[in-house]
Amino acid sequence: MEITYHRKGDYLYPNLTLETDETLTIGKYGLLRKSYLKEHKPHWYQSMLMTGKLERHLAEIDRSAQERIVDRLTKTFPPPDKASDPLGWAAHMNGLVAMAEEGVVREVVYG
Repeated sequence: MEITYHRKGDYLYPNLTLETDETLTIGKYGLLRKSYLKEHKPHWYQSMLMTGKLERHLAEIDRSAQERIVDRLTKTFPPPDKASDPLGWAAHMNGLVAMAEEGVVREVVYG
């Protein structure tokens, strides 16, 4: 393994990059998890960042939180028909998200 360097002023810095295969989208819950790890578990955050596992972890947290919010509550409280009552459907879904968000954030993001 050969390391290459670049010069900045009087110093040589190694050319280090993390190789990733895909571009992952990280939403609200992934960003909440990232800030939680940075503030409360800095060693774990640094380890995941250096090994390239952080992005996948945050994307998985975000996906899991979205699934829990939508799946759990739409089964318990079915929304009205979206085609016949779009405003009622939107209001119902916003209420479900607000109702579930606290529990999901506590379980998934800070858990």
